[in-house]
Amino acid sequence: MAVFKKVEDPLRMVFLGCGSITRKHAEILKGFGGVHLYYASREETKAKQFSTDLKGAGYFGAYSAAILSPDIDVVFIATPPDSHLQLAVEAMKAGKHVIVEKPPFFSSADFDVIDQLRQQHHTQLLVAENYFYKPVLQSLRRALSGNHIGDIKFLFFNATKTQEVKGWRGDEATVGGGALFEGGIHWINFMSNLGLTVKSVAGFKPGTTSNKPTMELSMQVVAEYEEGAVGTLLYSWEVNALFKGLRLSRIYGTRGSITFESNGLFIFVRGDKWTLIFPGLSNIGGTKLMFRDFFHALRNGEEAQFSFTKAKNDLRLIEEAYKTVGR
Repeated sequence: MAVFKKVEDPLRMVFLGCGSITRKHAEILKGFGGVHLYYASREETKAKQFSTDLKGAGYFGAYSAAILSPDIDVVFIATPPDSHLQLAVEAMKAGKHVIVEKPPFFSSADFDVIDQLRQQHHTQLLVAENYFYKPVLQSLRRALSGNHIGDIKFLFFNATKTQEVKGWRGDEATVGGGALFEGGIHWINFMSNLGLTVKSVAGFKPGTTSNKPTMELSMQVVAEYEEGAVGTLLYSWEVNALFKGLRLSRIYGTRGSITFESNGLFIFVRGDKWTLIFPGLSNIGGTKLMFRDFFHALRNGEEAQFSFTKAKNDLRLIEEAYKTVGR
C-alpha cells in the first residue's frame, strides 16, 4: 500500500472547472475551517468571477497553471468525464493529491495507471462518491448487520426520475456512457456497500419506440450477492416520479422487510421489532461527511473510507452491467 504524504494546515485546493458542481461543493465547504479554495477555468474571467462570488483564495486562467502552482496541495477535477484521466495524470505527476468527480474514468483499467502514479509520487486519488457517506446507507448497514429481518433474500432499489439531459451530459462521447454511467454509478455504489458482497451483475436496457439511435436513459441492473440475495436496481432519467423524485425502495428478509425512501428521508424496519428511522436532513446527500473524511485522510496521510479499491470496483460493476446488454 502506498505511503501517502500528509497535507499540512491549511489545505489548499483548486477546482478545475467552474460549473454547477463546483459551486455546489464550494457552498458546502464554506463551513469548513482550514481549507483555502481556488478556482481554475479555461476562461480566466469565469475563474475570477467564481473566486469573487465565493470569496476564494485565488484563481487561475488555465488548468495547467493551477496544477503546477506551488500554492496548491489538492486538485479537484470537476470537468466533464472525458478529461478526467488526462488531468489526474498531470496533477499526480506534479505531486498533487487529486479528488475527481464521478464517473472518475472511462475504464476500470485506468485505475491501474493511476495506481502506479500514486505509488511513485506518494499522492492520493479520491473519487467524490457522496452516496457512500449518505446517512441512509449507514443506517441501512446497521439495520442489516443487526439481523432484524432475518436472512436477506431480495433488494429492490427504485432510482427512477425525470431529468433534463442538456449540455455535455447529453453527449455520450463526453460522458463515456449513458444515464447509468453518468448518474447511476451512485446507485451501483449504494447497492454494493450495504454490507453484502456483489458477486456479479447483469444489465437490461428497455426498448424504445424511436427508430433514431439515442443515448441510453434507462437501465435495469440485477445483482447476485455472495450471501445468496438478489438485488434489482431501476435507474432512469425518463420515468415520472412523485414530486420529481420521491420513491420507495425495499429489502426483504425471511422475518420481515425494510422500506426506505430512496433519497433517505426515512427508513421503516418491520422485523423482530418495528422501528421508524429518520437518518437526518442536514447531510442527506452525504457530501459533508465525504469531505470531512477526505480532508482527514489527506492531512494524516491515510486512505479514505471510500477507498481507491472501492472506487475501482464501482466502475468494474458498471462495465459488467453494460457488457451484458452488448454495449
